[in-house]
Amino acid sequence: QVQLVESGGGLVQPGGSLRLSCVASGSIFSFNAMGWYRQAPGKQRELVAVISRGGSTNYADSVKGRFTCSMDNAKNTVYLQMNSLKPEDTAVYYCTAGSQRSTSYYTYSWGQGTQVTVSS
Repeated sequence: QVQLVESGGGLVQPGGSLRLSCVASGSIFSFNAMGWYRQAPGKQRELVAVISRGGSTNYADSVKGRFTCSMDNAKNTVYLQMNSLKPEDTAVYYCTAGSQRSTSYYTYSWGQGTQVTVSS
């Protein structure tokens, strides 16, 4: 019912910035939140950021203060602005649609993923 298309990944030097975009199409009103996951080799999948329909955000401690999640409802697009990037931020980043209840986030749809590599 919902298709998610990501873009914006690439190679960046430590301390640099990238902005990921995720465009949603289809029946998007079944979801009250969207979130970004990342998967790095040898590490568990990590929920990086969640944004609710009203714009409230939550971030993992590992990215707090450096990453910012935002949305444009008119364009059905969610963004992840990543600043002060570190090598440990290297991962495949996934856009997801889901629901936020209390402190839990439930994922219903996944994007294809986009590679982010931070290296000098």
